[in-house]
Order: sequence, then C-alpha cells, then structure tokens
Amino acid sequence: MSSPSAPDSSSSRLSDEAAHWCMRLHEDDFTQEERAQLDAWLERDPAHQREFDAMMEIWALSAYLPTPAPPAPVAKRRSRRPLLAAALLVLGLPLAGFIGWQQSWIPSSYQRYQSDASVRSVTLPDGSKVQLNLATRLSFANFKDHRSVTLSQGEAYFEVSHDARHPFIVNAGRGQIRVTGTHFNVWTYQDQVVVTLTEGSVKVINDRSRPDQVAYLTPGMQARYDAQSSLAQVSLASPTTALAWRDGKLILDDLSLSDALPMINAYLKSPIRVADRNTAQLRIGGIYNTGEIAGLVQNLPKVLPVLLSRNDDGDTVIRSKPRYAP
Repeated sequence: MSSPSAPDSSSSRLSDEAAHWCMRLHEDDFTQEERAQLDAWLERDPAHQREFDAMMEIWALSAYLPTPAPPAPVAKRRSRRPLLAAALLVLGLPLAGFIGWQQSWIPSSYQRYQSDASVRSVTLPDGSKVQLNLATRLSFANFKDHRSVTLSQGEAYFEVSHDARHPFIVNAGRGQIRVTGTHFNVWTYQDQVVVTLTEGSVKVINDRSRPDQVAYLTPGMQARYDAQSSLAQVSLASPTTALAWRDGKLILDDLSLSDALPMINAYLKSPIRVADRNTAQLRIGGIYNTGEIAGLVQNLPKVLPVLLSRNDDGDTVIRSKPRYAP
C-alpha cells in the first residue's frame, strides 16, 4: 500500500471534527443540544457536509468489518468506534494499518462514487465496471481477501472482473450479493432490494446475520428481499425490463400501484403514496423516461381513475376517484 501525501492542518482538523460528530451521533447518550450543534456545524460550510457524508459512509463500511462477539449489547454498539478508527487509517495512515490489512479488517483502498441527474459509468480499482442509475451512491473497498461494494442508494449494473481468490460482495439493504465474476443488476429503494442476473451466477443472502439462508441465481432469474423477508423470493425476470434504465427508460409492465410506486418513487425527491388498499390495487403500464417521472405523477389522473392531493407532510397522495365524480 502506498502512503498518500500528508494532509494540511485545515483538512486534518475538518476530518477530526467530522469523525467526532459521526461517532457522537451513533452514541446512546447523544443529546438534542448536540443535535443542534451538529446541524449548525453542517450549515456553516458546505465542506462540513461533504466531509460528514464521507465519514458516515466509512461508518457504514465498518458495519461489514469483522468484530469479536461482544459480552453485552452496549459493548456491541461501542465496538464499532475502534472499527471506524481502523477504517480511517486507510485514508490517512495506511502504513500504520498494515496489520489491519493483513487481518482483512481495513481495506487497501476506498473510493466513493455517485450519480445525480444522469447515468454514470465508472471502473473500479479491481477493473470491474459499474453503471450507476440516477441518484445512486456506492462505495468500493478492496480488502486482502475480498472486494466489497456498499450500495447505499439507487441502482447499479455490475460487470465484475473475475477473481476467484477475491470474491466480489455487494452489500445492499440488510443482505449481500456474492460473486467472483459475473454481470448483474441491483435495485434498491428504502429497505427493498431486487437482484437481476444477466450472466454467470450469484449467491444472494437476504440477511447477513443468517448466511445459511441463500438463494442461487442463474441468468434470467431475479431475487427480491426486504427487511421483513425470511428468505429472498426468486422468480424469472425480463432483463430488458430490469435494465431499461440504462437507456433512460422505466418500464411498468401492467403492475399494481403498490408494486409500481417503489419503482416510481426511486426517481422522486418526495415519495407519492396511495390512500387505501383499493387504490393500491389499480394497475398501470407503459414506458416512461426516467428523467420525466415527476410528469408521470402529474398525469396519473389522465390514465387512471384517481385524484391527487397532499397530506400533512406535503407528500402526494393518490386516491381512487369517487364513482360519482366527473
């Protein structure tokens, strides 16, 4: 591992402050007064928010690092603090983290990627290629015995460089997708995850705490899980539909609104909701531009017997139109 140039005092101080707030935010005794202080610190300078976001992603990464079994729940929560410190070594003092690298506790490299208003293609340090859908965030960490990606938001298509000795692991929701080299798509929204395989094979673990609960996919298959799933649901899938976003399209193939809304909401800043079960059962189909999903929402009353309104939180609510309404 090569040693980066020493950071200047201002950037070092900013990293220290961001790390402090990241760790305090995850402590049980974090107070409302501290919450206000953190908010004020974030608003003071856009650089504060960027550095804090980076620390929060490193904290999320530390959740996937090995830890000894804690004697009590409190110890388990605090045990991640030294893991965060260990993960930070890779950014500033990699030579001091040599033992951690040898034990696969910290990575030799760590990169973050995100896309905003357009699809983005990136090549990871291991040679794997990833295409990021709109509003997608992921990070890559290269450990001694595996490669780790955390998809914290959005959707991505992976073309994984084959390396049987270093498995490629995607952490999404509460589960993992494990491969050595293959092509597959991962879609996430809140705690929902859908994995679609186009080439090779993958192993889907829908709960990292239950590694024995595994679903194996072959090309043309799809696995779906969320926070309530005891086992990933496996079915046949249309790669054309699942990967339409790469061409800027969202395909809704005669879906109920309850199934379509997560796919629609993934492109919206504020989610739309259904008012009741009857509304949720209405069906919708069509091909839409992913950059114009807000327009799709406004046009729903033209294609379905529904009305749009706002709830107290300001979210758009879809409600079935009364039968007597014109």
